[in-house]
Amino acid sequence: MRGGERRGRERRVTRSERDLVTALRDELAAIDPSRACDRVAEIDGLGPAPTGREASVARLAHRLGRSVTGSAGAPFAWASAAEHCHAAWLRGRFLARGSLSLAGGRTHLEFVVEPSAVHELAARLTEFGLPVSWRLRRGRGVVTSKNGEAVGTFLRRIGASGALLEVEARQVSRALRGELNRVLNAESANLQRAVSAAGRQLDAIATLEEDGRLQKQSYVVRLVADARRETPEASLAELAERLEIHRSAVQRALERLERLATIDAEPMAPTAAALA
Repeated sequence: MRGGERRGRERRVTRSERDLVTALRDELAAIDPSRACDRVAEIDGLGPAPTGREASVARLAHRLGRSVTGSAGAPFAWASAAEHCHAAWLRGRFLARGSLSLAGGRTHLEFVVEPSAVHELAARLTEFGLPVSWRLRRGRGVVTSKNGEAVGTFLRRIGASGALLEVEARQVSRALRGELNRVLNAESANLQRAVSAAGRQLDAIATLEEDGRLQKQSYVVRLVADARRETPEASLAELAERLEIHRSAVQRALERLERLATIDAEPMAPTAAALA
């Protein structure tokens, strides 16, 4: 990704979204595992030098480090560990090497690790139920997931709850606003088309009345023309209900009025006598 594109993406991350991600990470860092095996797993997931800049992550590393110092327990081994240990390890790995972006309602979870660790991390995340992709970027291994629902499930399983509920609430709110805007835009477009059509129909009626051709039309056409002039804002359905005729009959009558006025407005070709 080029520098300009990255800066553009960062600018689209609002302060409230950054604060929400920070709150989520602080919530995870505040978890105090009750099982000794989970503490061992999480400190192993954090690694020797967590890159998280939050003070809460630094405090977590210190707290867990003190709790396992001098422990005679076996070191963490993913293959033989229980599922709750897997969750603790991945919580530590997320806090140490992971980042989360919620820019524009899109979820982007990313881990940056040593190239030698990228395959193992991708395999463990997939085994845990989070579909990911991986690549090498500027000499670093990058594991990513952009599946919002799967990322939400992953965060919930490693211990996020309160902040995640706020994330989901905002996503639902954003989706509802988007749907409302879509409906309003569609209604506005329909209204603009209806206003434009009514204007053309009124002009056609005025043209045909002026040259006397309106009175030569059928009773239904004249009835529809009178109704349109009296209620310019009425829809086709409203005109049909008022006149107690089918909507299709109203539409055909108005189309005939527009067609007659348009054809008559076109200049007639000169006759042979005029050219003589």
